[in-house]
Amino acid sequence: MRLYDARASCLTFLANNGVPDHILARWAGRTNVKTTKKWYVKPDVEDLREAAGTWDGLHEELNGRV
Repeated sequence: MRLYDARASCLTFLANNGVPDHILARWAGRTNVKTTKKWYVKPDVEDLREAAGTWDGLHEELNGRV
């Protein structure tokens, strides 16, 4: 495996750990942040679980207000 092949994994890790989008783009050798995020930053199952948990919290909060 070449280092180039791991670019999406590395950029996803950096994005998930708070690295700003414009830095990710430069790290990938891109000038367009949208292109970088579209092609290189990939959510995994754990990311989706965290988002689902956030959604559940919102749902519970809204139900508590009704």
